[in-house]
Amino acid sequence: MTAGRYCPIMACRPLEDPAAAPYHRRWLVVDAEGRLLTQRHQPRLAEVAVSINFGYLAIRAPGMLRMDIPLDVIEDDDSVLRQATIGAQQVDVVDEGDLAAAWISNFLGVPSRLVKVHPDVPVVMWPE
Repeated sequence: MTAGRYCPIMACRPLEDPAAAPYHRRWLVVDAEGRLLTQRHQPRLAEVAVSINFGYLAIRAPGMLRMDIPLDVIEDDDSVLRQATIGAQQVDVVDEGDLAAAWISNFLGVPSRLVKVHPDVPVVMWPE
């Protein structure tokens, strides 16, 4: 990732908005088994554009209505906690819910979930 380019959702289109810096790689898309999806697995992820608008992550893709995800939510609901596999690492994540899952699944054409790295996770070893 070049300086000044941020990917709030791993493997989706980057943006150059400095407001996105604190959210770089905060979200990721996982398959039905909770494994990270990249453009190698799902080339259509490159078509997903994001922006930061009024406290929301706005997500857009061709043929889809815009979806907004709140940026800063206190993670205190244990029912949405999951684990995702990122490379060989198991990472605690927060599931963004069924609406977000339906949106990304419909766009990609395979069962998928949008999840957020839990704020207590110290380091994520992202694949290149």
